[in-house]
Amino acid sequence: MADNIIKGPASYFPSIEKKYGRPISEWQEMIRRHLPAKHMELVAMLKEDHGMGHGHANALVAHTLAASQRKADC
Repeated sequence: MADNIIKGPASYFPSIEKKYGRPISEWQEMIRRHLPAKHMELVAMLKEDHGMGHGHANALVAHTLAASQRKADC
């Protein structure tokens, strides 16, 4: 059962959806629209434009950029 524990940035997703009222897919699309901005520029955008806390913003950006990189590597 311990294998089902979500780790890393995705562990923040349920609380992000609950606190900010949007599904993760919407946040990820918003981040992708701002590319090729740098990681911390994207974090700042989420914090400044959407009132997101640093930890939540950082987790979303990290996960989204990692997924984009995996797709680019295929």
